Amino acid sequence: MTLKKFFATGILAVLATASFLTSSHALTTAEATALAVGETDSRVAALSLAVQTADAKTAAFIQALADDNIKVSQDPIPKVFLIKDGKPTDPITGAEVAAPASLDDVVNNNRMRGEIDNALAALKLFSKDEKDRRAAIKSLQGEADESKLGLIEKAYAAETNAEIKAELGMVRAVVLLGSPDAKKRLEAAQLLTSSNSPTTKTAILERLKTESDETVKASLKSALATVEAGLVWGERFAAIFSGISLGSLFLLIALGLAITYGLMGVINMAHGELMMIGAYATYVVQGLFQKYLPSAFDWYLLAAVPVSFLAAALVGAALERSVIRFLYGRPLETLLATWGISLMLMQLVRTIFGAQNVGVENPSWMSGGITLMGNLQLPWNRIIIIAFAAAVLLGMAFLIGKTRLGLFVRGVTQNRPIAACMGVNTARIDTYAFALGSGIAGLAGCALSQIGNVGPDLGQSYIVDAFMVVVLGGVGQLAGTVYAALGLGILGKFLEGFAGAVLAKIAVLVFIIIFIQKRPQGIFAMKGRSAEL
Repeated sequence: MTLKKFFATGILAVLATASFLTSSHALTTAEATALAVGETDSRVAALSLAVQTADAKTAAFIQALADDNIKVSQDPIPKVFLIKDGKPTDPITGAEVAAPASLDDVVNNNRMRGEIDNALAALKLFSKDEKDRRAAIKSLQGEADESKLGLIEKAYAAETNAEIKAELGMVRAVVLLGSPDAKKRLEAAQLLTSSNSPTTKTAILERLKTESDETVKASLKSALATVEAGLVWGERFAAIFSGISLGSLFLLIALGLAITYGLMGVINMAHGELMMIGAYATYVVQGLFQKYLPSAFDWYLLAAVPVSFLAAALVGAALERSVIRFLYGRPLETLLATWGISLMLMQLVRTIFGAQNVGVENPSWMSGGITLMGNLQLPWNRIIIIAFAAAVLLGMAFLIGKTRLGLFVRGVTQNRPIAACMGVNTARIDTYAFALGSGIAGLAGCALSQIGNVGPDLGQSYIVDAFMVVVLGGVGQLAGTVYAALGLGILGKFLEGFAGAVLAKIAVLVFIIIFIQKRPQGIFAMKGRSAEL
């Protein structure tokens, strides 16, 4: 940069700063130049002032800076151009103008880009869309400084939504903590008492390190104690929700075993691979929708549910007809045979889809979540999976307890010879029952695909947990399976908070071993003649 250009840029920056300080009018040429040209410190200062007095054109110019649509000429006095549809325009009037053949890009380093992003977020506080305003508040949490206080207070005064206004008030209070005025800091401390955000706790702790006013310090300590108490409750509710969510997954996985192992007495080590088949069926349906029905992609999961059930059920029926039917009454041999089949199924999937995990996307209606407290957000995918597990449970209970097929399944599993004498085709019922248990495993795989990657080893991560749930609940007892699944899920999540994931898993296993030693029949024991068979 020549000496002449250096002095010209400096004069423009001074004029722009003076203009910012004394006006609230529309964007000017000097202001636009100050935002695009010069050292980072001067541009950041100009940006802070621009945000405080921003109009629609200023906001559009800042957005153009973020999108790299601003160019600068090489004249002795820099001139700024806004590139629109590939053509240079005047950023003030918007009219197309003549420009030199060569224009330089505006260089935005990481610091400048961060400041621009914060400025854009602050300007979205005035958006008509509530989602934009909420997003702006979220991005400002922990990032807002006193230079944006005027804009925040203006937005606070204009906000009509009581919930958004309360959130914005918390951001304003955090900013006021850095004020040199002790009265404002005291006001901020009192306002933050009603907050339950981890960001608030961090801001209070940081301020306590440097606070010199004893009155303010006492108020800050009181606010900190209240915030921490609220966060503790948020953590407890989060642990309960996580436990219920994990328990619902255990329930989905174990429901199929409650039939194949609990009712039929088959130790099916390939149950996890049947889940894997359901997950890969979901992946295939996703791919078909992406290729042939992209406009209806959000609804692919509704089609994937029956497909995953049928895919796993058909594999289960084939498995029962070809192998399992020769091994009834010999549990050790069924264990060894199904373990070998599980290895074959994993290798088959590796051959078809590859050894790497594949990704299954959530539909848009399963994205995001509900924020109940500052540190408690309930993801939609988890909520929907809990509801899905409850629906599958109710459907299975109705099928087993209220339908003709359920009556036949119960009759065959309790007394096969008598059922055969009554004209029941026991071989066909065995196939139906095993296919039903396998299909439910496929539904579990469909649900698991929405919270993680799908791979050939998917089932191996859950098969032990599934058997523990069935054994703990009581073999053949549907109600026991529900209690055991939810109990193990909640217990495991609470223990994780104290001992970590690995030790929590060990503690749960030790608990189950001790429980089974004291009560071998599980939580709910079979009653009547069926317990003696």
